[in-house]
Amino acid sequence: MKKTARVAAAILVTTLALTACGDRDDSDDNSSSNNTDSTSETTESESAAPTESHPDFKACMVSDDGGFDDKSFNQTSHDGLKQAVEQLGVQTGEIESHAQTEFEDNINEMVQAGCNSITTVGFLLGDATLKAANKNKDIDFSIVDFAYIDEAGENTAPNNLKGLTYDTAQPSYLAGYLAAAKSENGVVGTFGGVNIPTVTIFMDGFFHGVQKYNEDNDADVQVIGWDPAKPKTGSFTNDFGDKTKGQNIAEEMIGQGADVIFPVAGPAGLGGLQAAQDNSVWGIWVDTDGCVSAAEYCDSLLTSVVKGMDVSVLEAIRESANGEFTNELYEGTLENGGVSLADYGPQADIDDELDAKIQELSQQIIDGTITIG
Repeated sequence: MKKTARVAAAILVTTLALTACGDRDDSDDNSSSNNTDSTSETTESESAAPTESHPDFKACMVSDDGGFDDKSFNQTSHDGLKQAVEQLGVQTGEIESHAQTEFEDNINEMVQAGCNSITTVGFLLGDATLKAANKNKDIDFSIVDFAYIDEAGENTAPNNLKGLTYDTAQPSYLAGYLAAAKSENGVVGTFGGVNIPTVTIFMDGFFHGVQKYNEDNDADVQVIGWDPAKPKTGSFTNDFGDKTKGQNIAEEMIGQGADVIFPVAGPAGLGGLQAAQDNSVWGIWVDTDGCVSAAEYCDSLLTSVVKGMDVSVLEAIRESANGEFTNELYEGTLENGGVSLADYGPQADIDDELDAKIQELSQQIIDGTITIG
């Protein structure tokens, strides 16, 4: 019997629900209104009147080098900017990055464009965003997937800079348990784009979820591509854009017996889904519900690990537009709905017992009974 995983426990402080918690839309919602290396102006959505009106406020965004149509974290973050138009009635500006060397110049271009708030997308923009925030105290900055903290864990961000972070180890743990349960060969694989914390946090959770399955079922499902105890030996494409690299790594893993592939590599990870589809094994997507953002692979997906980046980006813009912006670090969790496990794929055929177990584990993570390193 096909079931649905609904493990996000609550809605964030905004009235906007996470995409993963609603009914899945079968249409391909991959479109983006970005203009490469240029700004775009929008004043109001044609589909609905905004719930707030800030016509003189300009909210802007700078992408990582994956671009706004990456079907992953850039695209979901960009959805938050689009929702700001619909809900807040703001103007927007945006610019795509094509290389890491462009980050600083692109942020400065948004500064010169008269933006009141600037959201940067991705861990790799951390240094450039901090530099710009320190130079432009009258602009509110937020950054997806980065926290400015010292060795004691204290927030060191300036007052006009907010980190937006997500404990994706939590839903990845559930995905790892699910992968191990569905594996017929006793081998599952994961690989990343770049060996950075916002990538490996997924892989850590996935690894530990597989170990939990083994512990509960006296099993020996193997994880190839990542071991938290041996981080230098992990499998990475070393970029987020090369789909061929992702496909090659996934095919090598499938050749070693892996029948579930968990790519954490942005657009490069789409190659992993392609390999899974071509070889009739399972894939698990990240950041967005893959059955929405990468619908061509939906029938090969067990599920997706979702980050509510659109919700947190929208809320940061809302706070700035209303003069309520702070540098308080945001962390999305299962408990607050900032991360979640998406609906099971239409062909996943998850039985009642396994579905109940996934939901039990989710509640144990929320309760603190299970903690993930």
